[in-house]
Amino acid sequence: MAQAGVLLTKEPAPQAVAASDLPVKVYEMALNTGPDSSSGLATAGFRTAKYLPAEWYQSNNDLYHKASTGCEQGERGRAEAKELAERAAATAQRAQQDSTASLGQRLRDIHFWKAELQKEIEELDAKTGLLAAQKLRLERALDATEVPYAIATDNLQCRERRQPPDLVSDEVERELLKEAELIRNIQELLKRTLMQAGNQMRLNRDHKEVCEMDWSDKIETYNIDDKCGRYSNQSTNIQFHPSSVKFEESASTPETWAKFSHDNIYRAEQEKLASINLRALIDNILHDVSEDLRMQCAAVNEAFAKRCEELDDAKHKLEHHLKKILKEIGDQEANIAALKQAIKDKEAPMKVAQTRLYDRSFRPNVELCRDEAQFRLTGEVEELTESIESLKKKLLESEQSLRNLEDTRMNLEKEIAVKTNSIFIDRQKCMAHRTHYPVVLKLAGYR
Repeated sequence: MAQAGVLLTKEPAPQAVAASDLPVKVYEMALNTGPDSSSGLATAGFRTAKYLPAEWYQSNNDLYHKASTGCEQGERGRAEAKELAERAAATAQRAQQDSTASLGQRLRDIHFWKAELQKEIEELDAKTGLLAAQKLRLERALDATEVPYAIATDNLQCRERRQPPDLVSDEVERELLKEAELIRNIQELLKRTLMQAGNQMRLNRDHKEVCEMDWSDKIETYNIDDKCGRYSNQSTNIQFHPSSVKFEESASTPETWAKFSHDNIYRAEQEKLASINLRALIDNILHDVSEDLRMQCAAVNEAFAKRCEELDDAKHKLEHHLKKILKEIGDQEANIAALKQAIKDKEAPMKVAQTRLYDRSFRPNVELCRDEAQFRLTGEVEELTESIESLKKKLLESEQSLRNLEDTRMNLEKEIAVKTNSIFIDRQKCMAHRTHYPVVLKLAGYR
């Protein structure tokens, strides 16, 4: 009765199990053939296809049981659904929080590599700028070497105009040739270093561009992930994208992603180190080049000064000997004049002696005697002849000596002129030109 009351006073609960029609049961009715039976046709319709009371109660009881079972199943289903919904909500919230936290961590990772890349880009740009300044110094130093080379070649060409015997391969020429060769080697070295600096700057720019591309991708990715991290269930710009739930075949892994940026930074560090080493090398090269050029310039100047001293000394000695030669020429000319006068002075005594002998040759007969006077006159003529011959011989010798002295004078004057020309070339031409030699700062590329 209690179950019946429940069924009459409450709305039937929704059935968890789908309702179905009861199976049709065919009953075979027992014919009453006893004495109390009525086999009349008027009651035949009321006695066919009827349920028994027990079956009626059983049917109701089955229905009550199914209703209770359906209620229980419904309540259990609602509880399970509520629990599932709550668990799904919690799982979704936890997953969203985890995703947001992962995005936050990803943002921090991206920011870290972005900052590292930006630092490398700025440092690479700074190193490239410093290397460009060093390259400018190299170009200035290379331009500055043209002046010393022009001076050295001009000195060599000027000294080719020296006259023999001063046209010698002296210490000055050897130092000038050494200076020209040194400058040529320095120019080749500076050109090679310039090419190396240009290649390094190109590598720096290439790696800077790679880092900038990576940095730009990091910026774009950071903005995307930051935008994703700000999405929430209340956002108005969210929608379904079923096709996005997949992994791209070309997608990187966190390891390869980090390695890519790490490799870019590593290569940038390598190029920075190469730039630093190259700048130090350029500093050393320019310092050594300027020192070598100035030392060689000093050696050439010293050789010029020493050579000019030698030329001055030789010229002074030649002038001193020229003075002696000129004096000797004057004395010899006076001696020749004296000899000529002496020869002329012997003419009168010769005439007297020969006239005496001639007149005495007219003595008559026995008076033509070879007396002492005759012998003395003959001896006098012979003595005078011998004296005149000696004087003439000496005159010839003196005249030859005078000619020799004149030749020596001409040679001395010519040699003095040669020395004067050599001194003019070395001192007035070469050494004066060398005063325009660049200073150390210019040779080092600072000007």
